[in-house]
Amino acid sequence: MDIGVVKEIKPYENRVAVTPAGVRALVRAGHRVFVEAGAGQGSGFADEEYAGAGAEVLPQALDVFAAAEMIVKVKEPLPQEYGLFREGQILFTYLHLAPEPELTRMLMERRVVAIAYETVQLEDRSLPLLTPMSEVAGRMAVQIGAHFLEKHSGGRGVLLGGVPGVPPGRVVIVGGGTVGTNAAKMAVGLGAHVTILDINADRLRYLDDIFGGRVETVYSNEGNIGAAVERADLVIGAVLIPGARAPKLVTEEMVRSMQPGSVLVDVAIDQGGSIATMDRTTTHADPVFERHGVLHYAVPNMPGAVPRTSTLALTGVTLPYVLKIAGRGWRQALREDPALARGANVVEGRVVHEAVAQAHGLAYTPLAEVLG
Repeated sequence: MDIGVVKEIKPYENRVAVTPAGVRALVRAGHRVFVEAGAGQGSGFADEEYAGAGAEVLPQALDVFAAAEMIVKVKEPLPQEYGLFREGQILFTYLHLAPEPELTRMLMERRVVAIAYETVQLEDRSLPLLTPMSEVAGRMAVQIGAHFLEKHSGGRGVLLGGVPGVPPGRVVIVGGGTVGTNAAKMAVGLGAHVTILDINADRLRYLDDIFGGRVETVYSNEGNIGAAVERADLVIGAVLIPGARAPKLVTEEMVRSMQPGSVLVDVAIDQGGSIATMDRTTTHADPVFERHGVLHYAVPNMPGAVPRTSTLALTGVTLPYVLKIAGRGWRQALREDPALARGANVVEGRVVHEAVAQAHGLAYTPLAEVLG
């Protein structure tokens, strides 16, 4: 198969979908790889490394799209890329379609085979291609929150770890999954007072066990979230429903109750956000806005700020699936691998992921009907 890797054009996105080592593996398996010039530069991979691994380096994205049967990306296509897709072309990337009606329609109109990293799901309900970026984002959320709590950054002037004689800052994490667990690791390491809220009692027991009582675990409901948010210096939204919009669990009233200069970091913003006042996204260049005296961090591609780490973590888990799709063809790969089949979002003009269809009020077609 002919595989294309383009330079990400989302603002301040420096990750790349395939490393030179990945190119070498694909070429060894008999595939051709086309890489846009400069695609790996942000992650520290030069064009010469790709060429040395066996890729053909092409000058523009247009050239790569024209040559490739499958496009492998990191982030969802932007409007300026829509016209480059053609019928039957495979797109393998993070899509986050629930808050993206225009992109969903484009994929349907262009009859693209769109497979989303974030909905590839194993039988145990884990998300192998989302997990490494959730780990990165969870860990980043705390260091970002700590930075914006500093007075010169607009925050309250709170040191999360406190000092002897002064209580530590309060970190509230809404959601105890991969993002929440990794955020808690960082916050506990800094010495903060940490509260995790989740609806799954078994998950709360697990978190209580692994943190040895160093975090406060609380069952998630509106009253408990409101009480925790009101006392918090830093609130981290870490809620995920695969393929669907994130539920708005932190209300505007809760945000109003917070102390001026407190900080909100919504890791779920790429799925619409779990905090009611996060009504727009931001960028790494201008990452926060203020609402009700509280700083809101709403960057949807947080791991893009640490692209070397993020690229290596991401491509380590995506490459086996790229090899599978390229080696078997998308139809056979989806038939053989139920986890990968759950990653299919839009195929041949039809929405084949139920949560995406529900998010946009579109007809849902089971993938089995498409595969025949």
